[in-house]
Amino acid sequence: MYNYPYMRPSLFGRWASLAKGFSWSGFLDGTQKTLGVINQAIPIVNQVKPLVSNAKAMFKIADEINKPVVRESSTSSNVNPTSNVNKPMFYM
Repeated sequence: MYNYPYMRPSLFGRWASLAKGFSWSGFLDGTQKTLGVINQAIPIVNQVKPLVSNAKAMFKIADEINKPVVRESSTSSNVNPTSNVNKPMFYM
C-alpha cells in the first residue's frame, strides 16, 4: 500500500463528512425535480403504450404483405369456361 503522509479516514469519518454535506433543502429540491420529470414522462408513456402493444400485430401484417403470391394453375380439362361469365375478372 502507498505510504501517505496522512491517515485514511475511518468509516465514521466518511459518514460524518456525508452528514456535513447533507441539506434538507437540497434533498427536497432534488426530489421536486425528479417528480417533475416523472410527471412529464407519464403522458409520454401513455401515448407510446398502444404503439408498443400493437407492434406485434403490425409485424404480422407486414409479414403477410411481404409473402409471395402463390397461384394455382388449373390444368384439369373438365373446367367449364362459361361458368365465369357473370363474375368480375381481375387482371394483375
